[in-house]
Amino acid sequence: MTDTTSTALPRTLSPSLFLFTIIYGGMVVLAGVLGTKLASLGTWPLLGSLAVESGIFAFLLLVVISSAVAELYGKRTADRLVRLGFIPLIMSMILLMTVIHVVPPAVFWHDQESFARILGQGARLQFAGLIAYGVSQTLNVAIFSKLTSSTNWSGKLLWFRALVAGLLSQIVDTILFVTIAFYGAIDKMTGQPYPVSQIMTGQIISKMVLSTLMVPVFIYVFVALGRWIDRREGQFE
Repeated sequence: MTDTTSTALPRTLSPSLFLFTIIYGGMVVLAGVLGTKLASLGTWPLLGSLAVESGIFAFLLLVVISSAVAELYGKRTADRLVRLGFIPLIMSMILLMTVIHVVPPAVFWHDQESFARILGQGARLQFAGLIAYGVSQTLNVAIFSKLTSSTNWSGKLLWFRALVAGLLSQIVDTILFVTIAFYGAIDKMTGQPYPVSQIMTGQIISKMVLSTLMVPVFIYVFVALGRWIDRREGQFE
């Protein structure tokens, strides 16, 4: 006999997809905040000294999570995840601008200028971030899914599919962001135009190195974690 008194809500997401969605939304917001710091990747043979904005650490997790979702739940679900990522991204931008420019600081708090300088991004940078995020993440899912469906690699060479998709999407992300954000703009410190090609080249090399180190490892971690969570949850149903 069916129990009609149950108050349990119908589950629309698997436990792992629910968790990945939460983490993804958090990383979308955190990527923009962390990006205000330039991090050193050390000195490499032939490549020299490499530096990259710290937001890449969160952004690469976005690449890994969207690829893991595509592997576990398919391209359509991963595409929806990317589109939903615009919501926390835009909300965080609005809230930051509101707190910086509308909400007055307390009379005894004297760090307003530093706070605004570090976290306040101009409209051009925000627009560049939105475009770069949407295009690069959509491209990452498309390439990953294409490599899966057009080959005999379904369930195989996971690290390679994720790496290729991650590298290509990161190159496109950098080209879009640097071009939209800095092309034709003047550096207020030097009074000269930003060296767009130099910035772009350095960022692409740095992101390729970091992607090669992080993506192949973390894609296995997230796919295995997703399967383990769903399998464990199924034991208690």
